[in-house]
Amino acid sequence: MIPFNKPPYVGKEKEYIAEAINSNKISGDGIFTKKCQEWLENITGTRKALLTTSCTSSLEMSALLCDIKPGDEVIMPSYTFVSTANAFVMQGADIVFVDIRPDTMNIDEKLIEEAVTEKTKAIVPVHYAGVGCEMDKIMEIAAAHNLMVIEDAAQGCCASYKERLLGSIGHLGCYSFHETKNFSMGEGGALLLNREDFIERAEIMREKGTNRNQFFRGEVDKYSWIEKGSSYLPSDMNAAYLWAQLEQADRVNENRLGIWRQYDAGLQELKKKGYIELPYIPSECKHNGHMYYIKTDCLKTRTRLIEYLRKCGIYAVFHYVPLHSSAGGQKYGRFCGEDRFTTKESERLVRLPLYYGLSGDEAEYIVDAVQKFYIQ
Repeated sequence: MIPFNKPPYVGKEKEYIAEAINSNKISGDGIFTKKCQEWLENITGTRKALLTTSCTSSLEMSALLCDIKPGDEVIMPSYTFVSTANAFVMQGADIVFVDIRPDTMNIDEKLIEEAVTEKTKAIVPVHYAGVGCEMDKIMEIAAAHNLMVIEDAAQGCCASYKERLLGSIGHLGCYSFHETKNFSMGEGGALLLNREDFIERAEIMREKGTNRNQFFRGEVDKYSWIEKGSSYLPSDMNAAYLWAQLEQADRVNENRLGIWRQYDAGLQELKKKGYIELPYIPSECKHNGHMYYIKTDCLKTRTRLIEYLRKCGIYAVFHYVPLHSSAGGQKYGRFCGEDRFTTKESERLVRLPLYYGLSGDEAEYIVDAVQKFYIQ
């Protein structure tokens, strides 16, 4: 069986975890946490990067930093993971879902403005498959209506839009380092603070609402409870695992991009014959090889294809069930306008196995299996 995913492992993870243990500082903000944060700051140009326990945690911190309150509205696509909405629902917000573009599966930037009301507080674009949303337009809308922009770049580390790394364009950016992502710490994430005035508050929230970081830097003589917060710090052992991969970031990404390109080249003939659609990458975007998907003609064909691939020993999967069609989405949100593409496109999408270490021979076998499903 070729699994859908294998957690990345480049070779030095165990060595670095042992080093973290031997440092006698395995809780948050140890030496490896600091190395990872500095690396993220250097590549993105963000004012401050903070490792967190998950991308969910980063989104929750973003909701707190943006002072989301009951009755506020937050705009986002319905085609996303539940954490994108939950982080704001937990602060009492109402979610306003907007339709997606069928080409990139990202929020349709042309539909955002009509979803804005006097209650709107923020826009949360989700960079699906590491392909950037149209951030210039989104930031223009946000500036016109005095809205915050929180980039859900869970899948977008090292991907870019107009040569700016995803997560560094909005007011806040959120990464995931879950085991399914390009770089992993098992469970983990990062929050990019692209505004100076967020940094001190974010450090306090991340440390259970205390000014503990300021105390350790000698800025206060004792630390105490300052405001809302929680324990959003990952263990330094998790950060040690991540650091091994960040050191080899180019190697990891190039491996994934190589598999992505092999899929894309091998499936062109099926696309030309009209059997499937392949991913679209806008010219202004540079993706990171996070995901390769194909689109079938309908849900029935998708189901048959996934079943066929399983019989071939290939674990392909579909992706999100649109949030607005779920019980939680109906309770905490509403869809603005017409659902022309969100449900339709989501029911056609199949994700092929893609992970660091997947061999070229395995990718060729997967391509051959998809071809045989359609041409036999």
